[in-house]
Amino acid sequence: MNVIETAIPGLLIIEPKIFGDARGFFTELHQTSRYAECGIATTFVQDNLSRSARNVLRGLHIQNPRPQGKLVSVLKGAVLDVALDVRVGSPTFGQHVKVELTDENRRQIWIPRGFAHGFHVLSESADFFYKCDDFYSPKDELVVQWDDPALAIDWGVTSPELSQRDRSGRRLSELTAALPQFHVPSRV
Repeated sequence: MNVIETAIPGLLIIEPKIFGDARGFFTELHQTSRYAECGIATTFVQDNLSRSARNVLRGLHIQNPRPQGKLVSVLKGAVLDVALDVRVGSPTFGQHVKVELTDENRRQIWIPRGFAHGFHVLSESADFFYKCDDFYSPKDELVVQWDDPALAIDWGVTSPELSQRDRSGRRLSELTAALPQFHVPSRV
């Protein structure tokens, strides 16, 4: 597999190996030891699958104090996926990475704990699959406003379909007190 480091350390784009012929293809969506070698050494406890129609935007979501790391991919369709660093004190706080995930490119993105996440559906519909390293906790969920002007995220859309929860997202600057703190790893 090919691992692409992004401008934000720890946020990785994964291109799994695909073995295909006239009959179809095979790929590993996750293999513990191989992913650990790439820096994704976590135990996944929950797998989720969502289907969304064209122009749906979900996000930007984060849980705190029970943050989740997520390994995300698209099984069918195409999305523009966005990960936003919301770790207060991080040198990349407020910065984001965008990547197009499709059933054609089979890319994945590893979103570590401390990042808000969202996606916009580019195809007629999309089946979005993600593995989480902690359980969903509705009481700990925060929603960052998808079009917060301070973030300057170009979603490629001005009027997406949003849930009520996502319409009520708050600007990042309004959520700072509720967000995770960035901790510099200690040297041994």
